Amino acid sequence: MRAALFEAVGRPLDVKTIETPQPGADEVLLRVAACGICGSDLHMTEDPETFALKRGGVLGHEISGEVVACGTKVANFKSGDRVAVAPMRGCGHCDSCSRGEPAWCAEMRLIGGGYAEFITVTARQCRRLPDDLPTEEGALAEPVAVGLHAVTRSGLKPGNRVLVLGAGPIGLLVAFWARRLGAAHVVVADLNRHQAERAAEIGATAFALSGERLAEEFRALTGGAPDIVFECVGKRGLIDAACRLVRVHGTVVAVGLCVGGDTWDPFAAISKEIQVIFAVFFTMAEFDMALQALGPGRHQPQALVTGRIGLAAVPDAFEALRRRTTQCKVLIMPAVG
Repeated sequence: MRAALFEAVGRPLDVKTIETPQPGADEVLLRVAACGICGSDLHMTEDPETFALKRGGVLGHEISGEVVACGTKVANFKSGDRVAVAPMRGCGHCDSCSRGEPAWCAEMRLIGGGYAEFITVTARQCRRLPDDLPTEEGALAEPVAVGLHAVTRSGLKPGNRVLVLGAGPIGLLVAFWARRLGAAHVVVADLNRHQAERAAEIGATAFALSGERLAEEFRALTGGAPDIVFECVGKRGLIDAACRLVRVHGTVVAVGLCVGGDTWDPFAAISKEIQVIFAVFFTMAEFDMALQALGPGRHQPQALVTGRIGLAAVPDAFEALRRRTTQCKVLIMPAVG
């Protein structure tokens, strides 16, 4: 099969032919319909030691596809089933896994492998797609579930004022869920306006430029300070900035992946008695809700998709995403070429 392989820091991914995997007893073999390029994939290629990414590794955890073979112990799927994949592979039998929370299993492993024509995953990681959902759009279920989990963790209440720092895919999906779950004002802020129209399409009520006047602009747009600030960038100093922006007794949710440490002054958090919450991954119940959210509606997560590419185009497209552009979510579709 063909796959896009990691070679080394500073080098583009390399598309090569490698051996097609075979399913274990509790696994299914999928023909990959689509795999989203995630910002964390970019992080991994810049710091492979932290993420245990080895030379020849295959990235990609936002996966949908078609079952083509089943292991001997798989009874709930058959060839031809269309599925989305939750990338957290737990043991399958501990308390966390039994609760549908494999992300917090002591043996959890975040799988990759979606930048390829085929992949093996455990059957318990798969969920069937709704009949009316195109197979490739099932790859969006993973980031949609991440956004839902962040909003769930925040304790958002109908009528809240929400500020989202970062207009990448996760920031926009947090905005999508905040609005869907009743926030009165959802303002997305970024360093440029590349995603302003897309933010409105996904459900945000306003867009603002990050900077020294952000607090003032937020008040002008909403009539007050944010009840909740979601930090969806993962850059040093932004948790501290979020604490300064949020209202007294408000909530800050750290969602962005900040690698290499951070510094902040907790005085603002203490003096305002705010909550600082961290959010990562999701539950399987949230994954199911994400699949349903991909159905018809006024605002649809599909609005994030700005490109569909074949494997041959992956090296150039992946490098292009390191720069700020109008691109948002790019789907790799191996069958395209």
